[in-house]
Amino acid sequence: MAKQGKRLKAIYAGLERDKLLPLADAIATVKSASKAKFDETVEISMNLGIDPRHADQMVRSMVSLPHGTGKTVRVGVFARGPKAEEAKAAGADVVGAEDLLELVQGGTIEFDRCIATPDMMGIVGRLGKILGPRGLMPNPRLGTVTMDVKGAVAAAKAGQVEFRAEKAGIVHAGIGKVSFSQEQLVENARAFVEAIQRAKPTGAKGTYVKKVAVSSSMGPGLKVDVSSLAAQA
Repeated sequence: MAKQGKRLKAIYAGLERDKLLPLADAIATVKSASKAKFDETVEISMNLGIDPRHADQMVRSMVSLPHGTGKTVRVGVFARGPKAEEAKAAGADVVGAEDLLELVQGGTIEFDRCIATPDMMGIVGRLGKILGPRGLMPNPRLGTVTMDVKGAVAAAKAGQVEFRAEKAGIVHAGIGKVSFSQEQLVENARAFVEAIQRAKPTGAKGTYVKKVAVSSSMGPGLKVDVSSLAAQA
C-alpha cells in the first residue's frame, strides 16, 4: 500500500486537479498519467441534477460506444427453440431455459449481460432476487427483453454500455482502455454524454449536468469543463 501511495503522490504532483480541462486534454492527461502494469479502464463520471429516488428523475438506458469498451462481455440468453439457436449463432456464451434457471439458482452466473425473449420472463422473474442486485435483470426498456436475440447479443458483444444513476445522482461508465487512441476515447466519451442528454428525465429541474470527471482505474480523477462538453455534444 505504501508503494501505491508513493506512485499516486508522484502522479498527483504533476497535475492541476482543480483545473477544468476540455475533454480531449483531460483524456490525454489520463493516458499520460497511467503507470499501471495492466491496460487500465478509462472511466467517465457525471454528477447530474436529479434525485433518482423519484421515478420521474431516474436516468437509465443503454449506449453503444463507437469503439467499444475493450472489455470482453459474457452474454447469457434465456430462450428456447429457434431463438436459442439464434443466440448461440450470434455468439452468446450461455443459452438455456429451465436448465439455465437451475444453474443461476445454484450460484453459477457465467455472464455479464442477460438477455431474454418475452416468453421466458416467467422463468427469469423467479431469479429477480439473484439477478436484480447484480444489475443483470433483463428489461424491455433496455432492449434486453426482446425477440431480436441476434441484435441484442451483437450489441452487447460490440461494447454496448448500460448506465444507471446512483442515489447521489452520479452516473459512471467505462469508455475504453488506456491503450485506445485519444481520438477513440474522446469519441466514446462524446457518445456517452449524448446518451445521457437523451435520457434526461422529465422531472429534472435546473442544471442537468453539474460536474464531469475522467480517470483511469488506478489514476486520479480530472475535472472536465462541462460547458465544452455541451458544445461538443
